Amino acid sequence: MTTDTLGGVFSYATSLASWLSGQGVTVTLATMGSALTPLQRAAAERAGARVRESTYRLEWMQEPWDDVRRAGDWLLALERELRPDVVHLNGYAHAGLGWRAPVRLVAHSCVCSWFRAVRAERAPESWSRYREVVAQALGAARVIAPTRALLRMLRQEYGAPRSGEVIFNGVPLPPEAERASKEPFVLAAGRLWDAAKNSAALQAAAASVAWPICAAGEASSPDSGESAELTSLRLLGSLGREELAGWMKRAAIFAAPALYEPFGLSILEAAGQRCALVLGDIPSLRELWDGCALFVDPRDPRQLGAALNRLIRDGSLRQALAERAWRRARSYDLERMGRAYLRSYGLTRAPAVAQVLELSS
Repeated sequence: MTTDTLGGVFSYATSLASWLSGQGVTVTLATMGSALTPLQRAAAERAGARVRESTYRLEWMQEPWDDVRRAGDWLLALERELRPDVVHLNGYAHAGLGWRAPVRLVAHSCVCSWFRAVRAERAPESWSRYREVVAQALGAARVIAPTRALLRMLRQEYGAPRSGEVIFNGVPLPPEAERASKEPFVLAAGRLWDAAKNSAALQAAAASVAWPICAAGEASSPDSGESAELTSLRLLGSLGREELAGWMKRAAIFAAPALYEPFGLSILEAAGQRCALVLGDIPSLRELWDGCALFVDPRDPRQLGAALNRLIRDGSLRQALAERAWRRARSYDLERMGRAYLRSYGLTRAPAVAQVLELSS
């Protein structure tokens, strides 16, 4: 399965690849963005996926278009070589290429809806080519999104897709009986440099919160090099999936005061580890977690701090929300996601030689 190598899509891709491999589907991952880390390479191997690696720049990066064109030539050559039954794209730029196999385009996010949600403005003219590429892609392929909220945002921003399919993401969840004792700290995880994740609100709230706030993820952008100022948080750095799961098992509370989050795999993983959730009150997170979390205005750090302290003081509420989040997480399991993708691919009963070529951009 495919992914770029710079964000949560990689976890999505390797999880889906692992499940599909177990159903007899051969999955080739064509990676872009940056070289695979040793942890990523090991994750792809555990998933049973074949890997074709590149470092072509992604469509949302600075000055990407020469690389996007070269990547398109590379991907079409891979399709001629591998002759897949399905091409699964996790990015927009290559949806309009002359593919021979059926194409599924999975929309994980987009820059223009990011600007609307995070900056409360239309993306500037410097993103006009990106806007054109995404609009063309949404009209060229069958589109899948992880939430209805993201589909609505895409339609509002581009007028497309006119129709689309929603398949909730899924992750491997720990066994139902597995429980761990919780410790008094708050955990956050994700691209800390991305303003959409709103680490700045955690930084602003930290001084008023009774427990320490630990944050896992990269604090510097891999593209611009800009860094988030997070001196009040305990930074854990970039963690592998198993190491992050260990922190989630221990954390009593997971905070994600996002301004923009089309799905939020880290939230799902934390819920699967029985963390009580404090989330930004945005449509996608309401869609997924309403009734199972405390929601806060993500632009109000005082409200965020108050919600965290409320859970810190009220152990009964904290435990009740953790159990509700855990039960909701069971509905976003990996098998349900995998079977939905098989149906979308037209491979409900996967033949032994079926192949999916997921091409990330």
